[in-house]
Parts: sequence; C-alpha cells; structure tokens
Amino acid sequence: MQYALLICQDEVAYDALPPDEAAASTAQYEAFMAKVGDRLLGGARLRPTTESTTVRVRDDKVLTTDGPFAETKEQVGGFYLVEAADLDEAIELASQIPGASFGCVEVRPLWPM
Repeated sequence: MQYALLICQDEVAYDALPPDEAAASTAQYEAFMAKVGDRLLGGARLRPTTESTTVRVRDDKVLTTDGPFAETKEQVGGFYLVEAADLDEAIELASQIPGASFGCVEVRPLWPM
C-alpha cells in the first residue's frame, strides 16, 4: 500500500537554523532517503507557505487567497511517498524522518487510482 508521509514543522524556526545545523539536517534527510531505498516512491520539499495560494470554488466562482488555508504553528514543509506493507511499517518509516524529532509526520494512506 502507498502512504504519504507529510512532514509538518514550524517553517520560521527551521528557516532560522544556522547554516551548519541546516546542512546537518539536510544530511539527515539524505541518510533517511538512502536507508528507505526503493520503498521511497517520491517526495519533495515544499516552498514556504508565503508562496502558497489557496483555491476555493463558491457559487461557480474561483476564489484565491494568498497563503495557507489555515493559521497553524506547524506547516507541511515536505512529503515522501512510500510503499509499505501496512500502517505499522509506514509509521516505522515516518518515525525515522528527521522532522519527526522536532515537528510531526502525518501518515496518510492513498486511495488506489
């Protein structure tokens, strides 16, 4: 089964990391990706919420709003798409993502298309 592992963290705090800590964090993510191997189907780091646009359709009109859809302390900063045997394996993979140690990782199963 495929799962999306949504990495949530305080993007302001993450962006304020000193360069050496940011480089160490990047190295941790690279190590995670190497460890997961071919179970990793894809993923990406997202641009900051200040660059996002929220789209809604109301009464057949497209409404757009700059920024995220909700005010929160943590934002989705990136994601991985993984193949896992079951939820337990997906949770085990999510627990290895570096961001889980200072933010959280939401595990979401995908509907088959």
